Amino acid sequence: MQDIGPKPNRRTFLGSVGAVAATAAMPASLRAQSGPIFTKAIPATGERIPVIGMGTWITFNVGRDQRQRAQRVKVMQTFFDLGGGIVDSSPMYGSSEEVIGHCLERVANKDSLFSATKVWTILRALGVRQMNASRELWGVDRFDLMQIHNMLDWSAHIETLKEWKAQGRIRYIGMTTSHGARHEAMAKVMAEQPLDVVQFTYNILDREAERRLLPLAAERRLAVIVNRPFRQGALIDSVKRHKLPEWAGEIDCVNWAQFLLKFIVSHPAVTCTIPATSRADHMRENMGALRGRLPDEAMRRRMIRTVEAL
Repeated sequence: MQDIGPKPNRRTFLGSVGAVAATAAMPASLRAQSGPIFTKAIPATGERIPVIGMGTWITFNVGRDQRQRAQRVKVMQTFFDLGGGIVDSSPMYGSSEEVIGHCLERVANKDSLFSATKVWTILRALGVRQMNASRELWGVDRFDLMQIHNMLDWSAHIETLKEWKAQGRIRYIGMTTSHGARHEAMAKVMAEQPLDVVQFTYNILDREAERRLLPLAAERRLAVIVNRPFRQGALIDSVKRHKLPEWAGEIDCVNWAQFLLKFIVSHPAVTCTIPATSRADHMRENMGALRGRLPDEAMRRRMIRTVEAL
């Protein structure tokens, strides 16, 4: 695996490019599917996780439909086969947690699983009940990461999470917010509470997090999980009508998904991003962003200009 350090400077960008110099002679299509996997550290411990994870909002909410469940098994198997780690969900996501459990029973090569879900309810007692139910649905002994979803009744749940972490019942504590919501409230909690991980929206068009949340995460040594990398698919739908720039090959991108994901994970304060998909072929495209060269600062500015002009 190729480790990407968290330091927010030009050296980080250029170093990640240099790490794959040995494969520079390969065509971009091969580099995107081979070579070392990019990982970044969770600052609290130094543990490294792959920079492309898997979200399950909407895509895994398929209930008991056996055909769709079988498709999700293929999606998850592709994810792990290509080096995936973090799988993120929430009780808010309908049947997604139950479907995750169904898939985990049926996939191989899942030792790299980094299980992440959320508590999404009011009151401490209801939160405990919900988190225990989530663990049973997933079929895991404990969660790697438990997050407070959209900051709902966070002051009640944070005490439970602190206790559970001390007892070894979870490994990391996190907090999430959605696009355009509660940034100031999130910043206050980030500055005052013993979090390990934060999750919020950041993508090539939604860059508000650059102003406050990403610098604060770097200052506080918090891991950052990025949600809505494709604006729930709307961003992909928008750009795919246009030809991928030829110069995208300079960062080993062979499709728009890799282009958009590499923009996100090349930010030095971002730890990983969690695109969601219901198709194994789209998962394969996403996972190509785990390998090859990453953009430096000048390239990132070029990427922004290109997408904003479409």
